[in-house]
Amino acid sequence: MEQDHAWLTALRRDIHQHPELAFRETRTAEIVARELTRMGIPVRTGIGGTGVVGTLSAGTSGRSIALRADMDALPMQEDSGVPHQSVYPGAFHGCGHDGHTAMLLGAAEQLARTRAFDGTVHFIFQPAEEGEGGAVAMLNDGLLRDFPAEQIFGLHNWPGMPLGHFATRPGPMMAAFAKFDIRIDGKGGHAALPHESTDQILAASALVQALQSIVSRTLNPIDPAVVSVTQFHAGSAYNVLPGSAALAGCTRYFSDAAGETIAARLRAIAAETAATFDATADVQIDQVYTALVNDAGAARLCADVAASLVGSAQVDADCAPIMASEDFAFMLRERPGCYILMGTGDGDHGCMVHNPAYDFNDAALPIGVCYWVRLVETRLAA
Repeated sequence: MEQDHAWLTALRRDIHQHPELAFRETRTAEIVARELTRMGIPVRTGIGGTGVVGTLSAGTSGRSIALRADMDALPMQEDSGVPHQSVYPGAFHGCGHDGHTAMLLGAAEQLARTRAFDGTVHFIFQPAEEGEGGAVAMLNDGLLRDFPAEQIFGLHNWPGMPLGHFATRPGPMMAAFAKFDIRIDGKGGHAALPHESTDQILAASALVQALQSIVSRTLNPIDPAVVSVTQFHAGSAYNVLPGSAALAGCTRYFSDAAGETIAARLRAIAAETAATFDATADVQIDQVYTALVNDAGAARLCADVAASLVGSAQVDADCAPIMASEDFAFMLRERPGCYILMGTGDGDHGCMVHNPAYDFNDAALPIGVCYWVRLVETRLAA
């Protein structure tokens, strides 16, 4: 892949310099479609909004798999100082989706050249991974109906992990994510006459602490979960007890049962705590991501493929689960497959994703491409 490194680097940096937010990835989608067409790969655009799928077949087998990369940027300001820094204020490829897109295009280029496999590969370029439902949009638009695949695979760069290392695991790997909004309503009044009103700030403060009992006293201690209150809004004057207070936050968990328990307890605790202070509580809960669960066989396959490239000592086949979430989880609900993390370096390249100073390490591009190619050639071996 060294021969393609310069092309991939230029491509990745161009996408980085022109980031596009969820469902607005028109320029990026045009680049993807143009490159796939140049390779002689049939392309379909506009799936789930701005999604693109290229399909490549070789041999005579009816087997098929899908490889997925995400294309969207984050709504945040970049402060990396690199020459190819974002030209758009408030938009930034701070999660490495520019690198993911470039690596999958590089794999498509190599596989189109060699066709050293027997079956069909669908290259999926997904919009709106960052919490906006791009995977579900593509699925609802007939992704796996029109591009049937026996298994589906994803990859994400991971700063802090040494370059050339990989990590995955069978079973739950990344957490489900739900967000909640709670409004406490009561009777506002004069701060000097608290007995003539109800204190919504006191009720909301008690609720913040009470919610922590869900993880510590309701869930099984060996079932990891997080409940975090991240917003508290109330009041507008020094001498007024407000009539309402608002809380917001998120929950993370690895099983549907844990998610249902958290939601039920959150509603009950909010209602009962508010009632203690003669107030009422309105609770809204919205699940953004489901838990990402790898198929055991697919996880073994991916770990073995990575080890064949970089050596087994550099592959963690049973890494610890991660409390972060990933939209690819919805695709894994529909087809068995595996999500793997690829190290992009520590030291100078150890800046974690979603940090304003982050930039994808271009030295990782050939490694990611070779992983994708080797995975296809192994899974669809003649």
